[in-house]
Amino acid sequence: MTVKERYEELKKKIVKRKEEFDAFVDMLEKKTSWLTSPASTRFHLNSEGGLLEHSVGVAETLLKLRETLAPQISEESCVIVGLFHDVGKIGMPGKPRYLKNTNQWEVEKRGMTYKVNPEETYMNLAVRSLYLIAKYIPLSDSEAQAILYHDGQYVEANKEVAHREVPLTLLVQFADNWTACIYEEGRPIQEDTDYYKKEND
Repeated sequence: MTVKERYEELKKKIVKRKEEFDAFVDMLEKKTSWLTSPASTRFHLNSEGGLLEHSVGVAETLLKLRETLAPQISEESCVIVGLFHDVGKIGMPGKPRYLKNTNQWEVEKRGMTYKVNPEETYMNLAVRSLYLIAKYIPLSDSEAQAILYHDGQYVEANKEVAHREVPLTLLVQFADNWTACIYEEGRPIQEDTDYYKKEND
């Protein structure tokens, strides 16, 4: 399936907050760069549509983790958190965060295919994500925490939530890392045979 088809499948899982969800998605698709934004300026999925691809991947991985580890968490929560955890990367309606980089040296030498819009009002990306979502979709405390702290301890400011994470926050942290590192970077998953080699040498 294409990313767009997978995205449409995820949308179907929203039932209780469908009206609010649909209004948010309609705004994203019509007034922002949601469908075309990269996931970063130079790292993972720094290409057109990269953010949507990453977001769909995280939502799908989060659903798999939920099924195994925490089936008590609703699929709806997983889709909303997984799909929109990085939505702050779009910037704001009519004011995209990422712009095509016209500096050929930066594109060729540093791989910076995009640059951050110098006119954006600065905001932590997770805060911006929560700000955008909460205008449209009512969130539980757990969903809000999961969106706000989805980067885990990679972000210094997130240390305040260390050891206080709700299960959904822990799941989205892992889903985000697994999707970016394994699926997007294509790191191989290998059997760890070092121990057996040493024992049998």
